Amino acid sequence: MIKRTLYFGNPAYLNLADAQLKVRLPEVEKSETLPAHFKKEAVASIPIEDIGIVILDHKQITITQGLIEALLNNNVALITCNSQHHPIGLTLPLSSNSIQAERYRAQLDASEPLKKQLWAQTVEQKISNQKQVLQKHALPIDYLKPILKNIKSGDSGNAEGIAAAYYWKTISPVILGTPSNTTNACIFKRDREGLAPNNYLNYAYAILRATMARSIVGAGLLPTLGIFHSNRYNAYCLADDLMEPYRPFADQVVIALVASHGLNEDIPIAIKKVLLQIPAMDVIINGEKSPLMLATQRTAVSLVKCFEGEQRNLTFPKF
Repeated sequence: MIKRTLYFGNPAYLNLADAQLKVRLPEVEKSETLPAHFKKEAVASIPIEDIGIVILDHKQITITQGLIEALLNNNVALITCNSQHHPIGLTLPLSSNSIQAERYRAQLDASEPLKKQLWAQTVEQKISNQKQVLQKHALPIDYLKPILKNIKSGDSGNAEGIAAAYYWKTISPVILGTPSNTTNACIFKRDREGLAPNNYLNYAYAILRATMARSIVGAGLLPTLGIFHSNRYNAYCLADDLMEPYRPFADQVVIALVASHGLNEDIPIAIKKVLLQIPAMDVIINGEKSPLMLATQRTAVSLVKCFEGEQRNLTFPKF
């Protein structure tokens, strides 16, 4: 079952009642001109079991502790946004798997050679998916072919970084919405603090990260302990590892948004609505079409099996 992604960008009262998330709008409730029956009908209810991600994007949202508890008990990723409407916080349950301790141990005991092999696989699939994005837009891909063939254990040759530099330079005309034959065309630089569409990408990647983190916790793994990323201040290193091959799917969504809506320093609600659908977009994994959210679950479970010695390869989506 595909879980819903809920976005709240206006003042709202959110509470739990009858195992459902209840949404009440203070602007409606406090209105003296609206009829009572309209106010009653304006209260929305969403079953907790149907929710996968909740995004809070307004300073005047009130959410009860009872609702937070129910959301976390159902492995819902709760995202909060800052004053610039960018995701800034992610809350996940501490426990959502019945054999969590066993899987923690397998994760902690994973050898360095195994983690290096798994990271090489991750980098290979990411570059392969980047290559497919370029190919989709009739852009040159020959430069990436030898890089893909020579990825070393642990990516000691920095194939990911080399491929990324070429990828962003080559995709520039498309992601900036400019003709490829434009004289002195700008080169897009991927920078979290950079100009649009970096803001679109930041938002898209935050949704991806939350989706992957939710799947990792659901699989009984520690999201903090990565196979490559190891920043001591990063609570979601493993999510940052496993989401890498998924980034090109978000890139393609952003490319389509730039083509249809142009570049905006602030993210309009119309664009957010599209980005919030990323967990439900279709991808191909193991030769089958699957919603991205379910694909991240399969990726997380495949990592568990690698840690436990049941299989040797991670399962990632392909274009």
